[in-house]
Amino acid sequence: MPNADLKTPTDLSSNATKSVKDALNAILADSFALYLKTKNFHWHVSGPHFRDYHLMLDEQAAQIFASTDDIAERVRKTGNTTLRSIGDIARHQTIQDNDQDFVAPDDMLKELRDDNLKLVESLREAKDLADKAKDNATSAMIDDWTDQAERRAWFLFEAGRKA
Repeated sequence: MPNADLKTPTDLSSNATKSVKDALNAILADSFALYLKTKNFHWHVSGPHFRDYHLMLDEQAAQIFASTDDIAERVRKTGNTTLRSIGDIARHQTIQDNDQDFVAPDDMLKELRDDNLKLVESLREAKDLADKAKDNATSAMIDDWTDQAERRAWFLFEAGRKA
């Protein structure tokens, strides 16, 4: 059987969805990078707040991972293709990995907070693109993902406060 193109039916024009697809694939790559970094810090956190940080980071990682399927499926619903591999993720991600052997808990919280806020910026840009493309469903989903990332950033900020 010859290869068939993935031709998902949509009323959105392919030109309009291409920029949305590119933005969502970058968000998907960043979500996977942020998920793995959050799990890394969850596994390696230490110190007097171990239990609280360990549980919070696990909850946050689960939330991030849960969003990845929705992001990828939204790309497909608009007649486009999405990421296919770890290499593809690496080519699209803007959130930096952290491969250090040790990261202090306060530094973990700050880094994850900043990464979540960076994700919020990308989500806001993607929302503008979705609105211009009249892609209401993507726009609405982005609202939820933005709220989740803002909440994670808020929790990380509050957990890392010294006063």
